[in-house]
Amino acid sequence: MSIAFWWIRQIVFILAALFFTSFGIRVLISAYTLKDPFSFVLTFFASNLIILISLVMLVAFCIQIWKVMKGYRDNK
Repeated sequence: MSIAFWWIRQIVFILAALFFTSFGIRVLISAYTLKDPFSFVLTFFASNLIILISLVMLVAFCIQIWKVMKGYRDNK
């Protein structure tokens, strides 16, 4: 696998994680406009799950990039 492909893939994954984080935040905001308590609870917890998973993915991809950058710096 080429180095350029790895970087492009990491950037795409980070952008996807940012997209789903912002989507989860929008769903969370829209949950507060619901009148039915049952729908609110389901939407609230679903949005929090979306945000949690997206942020964990974002942190994992950033840590991978940090490790690679640290390896490049140590090799020079």
